[in-house]
Parts: sequence; C-alpha cells; structure tokens
Amino acid sequence: MSDEMNKDIDVNFDGDVEVDDEAEFITLEFEDGIEVEAEIMGIFEVDGKEYIALIPDDDTDDVYIYGYKETSEEEFELIDIDDDAEFEKVVAEFDRLTAEE
Repeated sequence: MSDEMNKDIDVNFDGDVEVDDEAEFITLEFEDGIEVEAEIMGIFEVDGKEYIALIPDDDTDDVYIYGYKETSEEEFELIDIDDDAEFEKVVAEFDRLTAEE
C-alpha cells in the first residue's frame, strides 16, 4: 500500500453502507459528480477523535483518510481533514497501525 493519501477531495456521503460477506463498501460522490466505490479498511482513533481509512476501487494504491463521526446507529459522516498538522499526525498513526499488521 502506498503512503499516498488523499485529503483534498470533498465528499458528499449519505450514510448508506453496502455490506458484502467479507467487507463493507461505501460510494463516495465527489463535487464534480464522479462516484467511487471504496472499501472501509478500518476506523481508528487519534487524540480522542475517530478517523476512517478507505480503499477506493479505482486500480490505484491510494488510501483515503477522513474524520469519522457516527450520527446514529446506522449512519455516519465523513469529515475532511483541513488542518495539515492534524492530517500528518493521523497519517503517521495510520502508518504505524498498518506497519504492525
């Protein structure tokens, strides 16, 4: 998996999660109307905040990382990480967690 992270994409997400036998997928719809299916790699915590790692189904090695907030038992919100220092800290924790696997 590459270290390339994508933080400059605004996401409109309606909270629907399509469940597969082994993995969960969501459809990301970007401001330009492009839709990308993404597998939920996992949710992790940094400094008391939750973040989500997504693997887009677009034949790249990219990983998208967003803030994560549950809005109800069945819905959640993806939050862009606008602060560069926060983003770097989250990526470092993500790299540490994935290196342990």
